[in-house]
Amino acid sequence: PELSVAGPACLSSGGLVVVAEPSRPSFPLHTPRLCCRSPETAVMSARLPASSPPRWQLLLSLLLLGAAPGPRRSAAFYLPGLAPVNFCEEEKKSDECKAEIELFVNRLDSVESVLPYEYTAFDFCQASEGKRPSENLGQVLFGERIEPSPYKFTFNKEETCKLVCTKTYHTEKAEDKQKLEFLKKSMLLNYQHHWIVDNMPVTWCYDVEDGQRFCNPGFPIGCYITDKGHAKDACVINSEFHERDTFYIFNHVDIKIYYHVVETGSMGARLVAAKLEPKSFKHTHIDKTDCSGPPMDISNKASGEIRIAYTYSVSFQEDKNIRWASRWDYILESMPHTHIQWFSIMNSLVIVLFLSGMVAMIMLRTLHKDIARYNQMDSTEDAQEEFGWKLVHGDIFRPPRKGMLLSVFLGSGTQILIMTFVTLFFACLGFLSPANRGALMTCAVVLWVLLGTPAGYVAARFYKSFGGEKWKTNVLLTSFLCPGIVFADFFIMNLILWGEGSSASIPFGTLVAILALWFCISVPLTFIGAYFGFKKNAIEHPVRTNQIPRQIPEQSFYTKPLPGIIMGGILPFGCIFIQLFFILNSIWSHQMYYMFGFLFLVFIILVITCSEATILLCYFHLCAEDYHWQWRSFLTSGFTAVYFLIYAIHYFFSKLQITGTASTILYFGYTMIMVLIFFLFTG
Repeated sequence: PELSVAGPACLSSGGLVVVAEPSRPSFPLHTPRLCCRSPETAVMSARLPASSPPRWQLLLSLLLLGAAPGPRRSAAFYLPGLAPVNFCEEEKKSDECKAEIELFVNRLDSVESVLPYEYTAFDFCQASEGKRPSENLGQVLFGERIEPSPYKFTFNKEETCKLVCTKTYHTEKAEDKQKLEFLKKSMLLNYQHHWIVDNMPVTWCYDVEDGQRFCNPGFPIGCYITDKGHAKDACVINSEFHERDTFYIFNHVDIKIYYHVVETGSMGARLVAAKLEPKSFKHTHIDKTDCSGPPMDISNKASGEIRIAYTYSVSFQEDKNIRWASRWDYILESMPHTHIQWFSIMNSLVIVLFLSGMVAMIMLRTLHKDIARYNQMDSTEDAQEEFGWKLVHGDIFRPPRKGMLLSVFLGSGTQILIMTFVTLFFACLGFLSPANRGALMTCAVVLWVLLGTPAGYVAARFYKSFGGEKWKTNVLLTSFLCPGIVFADFFIMNLILWGEGSSASIPFGTLVAILALWFCISVPLTFIGAYFGFKKNAIEHPVRTNQIPRQIPEQSFYTKPLPGIIMGGILPFGCIFIQLFFILNSIWSHQMYYMFGFLFLVFIILVITCSEATILLCYFHLCAEDYHWQWRSFLTSGFTAVYFLIYAIHYFFSKLQITGTASTILYFGYTMIMVLIFFLFTG
């Protein structure tokens, strides 16, 4: 019951930028143990090799998954799609033990471009036949396209320099020239292969500074030496790559597969790692490939016939130290360490303690004293001498301007808040593991669709308490306003991706399916929620509202609406900005994100900080006799989203190497969707 699962990473060191496993929503973590303990142990269990879990954890996991205990050998249960596969030699194969190891290829992506491309978009060796694995909604939305490859291995059967196919290009032919140009452009932008064996990324491990070894779940197509002789990206690995204005293609891979023999012996072996080393050979004799000689260079000005032979070698090695359950650990251990995460948590906790102290002080001392005095008052003359928030009691529940829009925002925000909470909770328990590709995104979308009822209910309840009558408009706006803005933005981004021929463009069928989920499930559920919201009596206010609105006195600078709102967003943003860096890295730099225990903790801290900062500022401006508090309370913490946007712009210019107009538009288009969702959530 300990499944160690992981996903993607990237590292920039020197001139070498390496991209990893592209499944953006895939995240490694040890399951199902992360949320059952304190955050310290959570992080440690993402590092430590799997050991036998305490009895209570086993019981908890069995309880969670309803697994029935069986004989000793089958006592370990596995999440759907995460069961181990056993392999044996050709002569020993059976239904329980496979001999053939299939290698699948995922889409290719780059740190320098937001556009991923399918494997078939490039002129590489293609599989003659083979069943393509079906993708879930999350994978399709993130542009993952997993396909069978022509690389097939037999367990424990070593191959040396085996030819896969040969590609010939005649530069005078327009079609061949176009294919070759596309290949050169992708080498220039450092596009990376992502290969999968037994649901694990095939990694390329190399040394980086400080004697660290980094394992990257992807390897480049090739690299380029500039006309000034500067080696770009992966060209630094080989001193033979020195010709100016020349591309070097990695047309040979040395694959090493590590396996662990199952203790019972009869069941064969399980694969625990697959590592490769990309190489470049010219292969002068195509019929007798020997994988030696000079590298395969393609000059930028080359003409005539160019032949590229693709070959591979595969070897097997038993590794008794790695167990199947902890086979992702070697990728995680090469990741940057987590001390900065602790710094961010401590930073957030200090902010929360400070705010909680302020709020508690106001509640206990000031309000308690004020209310006690307020209740003792008999004569009306005393009331005239009151000051501060007690003066506005007759106006405090006056309906806000644009109450319809506020109620719609509150409904959509509630929907997003519950969706985020449940998704992160499941991620913590390890149900949304990277071996279960695309599970995180699928879970979020399905939850959002099913949570239409609370959105409709909250919007209707607030709208009714604001004295609104147009309930049909309210329900329609709750169903269509915010989702409509997100969908319109998403649709425009999709048109750009489609125009660029990227694999991230959503097929027409999937768009129709998303619209069907929205119109046929989410909208009716919103109507049901709104029906119950309007049926209930309006929220009763403890004091009557005066007929004539009270005049608001001249405000000092910091109690004016804008400065208060701008100040309010700073504290919540201070809690999350370090986590935000890791999240943006996992999305745009294809790095591995696996700190779900941390993220869940930061999520809870963010909710508390937003609430407390708003209560504090609300108290200050009520004391200044300004009773327009509804919109201000929503915008005070909602303004955190503006800081998020500013940070995303800073991140784009300072951290990313994205080039090209399409990629830039896509980055900001997707960022605007995130900002809107974050605005509704914090508000």
